[in-house]
Amino acid sequence: MVGWPYREPEKIKAAFEKSSHVIFLKQFNNIVALGRTVDDDNYYGLIVDVAVHPNQQGKGLGTQVVEYLKDKMVGYSFITLTAAPGKDAFYEKLGWKRQKSAFLWPRDEKQTEQHCF
Repeated sequence: MVGWPYREPEKIKAAFEKSSHVIFLKQFNNIVALGRTVDDDNYYGLIVDVAVHPNQQGKGLGTQVVEYLKDKMVGYSFITLTAAPGKDAFYEKLGWKRQKSAFLWPRDEKQTEQHCF
């Protein structure tokens, strides 16, 4: 629903279980927003899988998710994230800055088109 390719439920569960910090926002027992971190609990933290149900976007839920995760990594040397295509303005509005030297090893042509210069 948020533009992600199909992900196997077992792999999603395993990924979230291995994450240091996880947040799920629910409404009427349905998940409407989520996010998690991949980090070393000290120096480097990466915020990943931030998603808000399309019907719930624009209500501040994404901001709550990102701020919660960022606040869990106070004291880290680097806190980074990769924005989904077209979501740059959302993160810039929250104060995130573009990196001068971030790199990606693209898996395929689509990833190259979406994330690389």
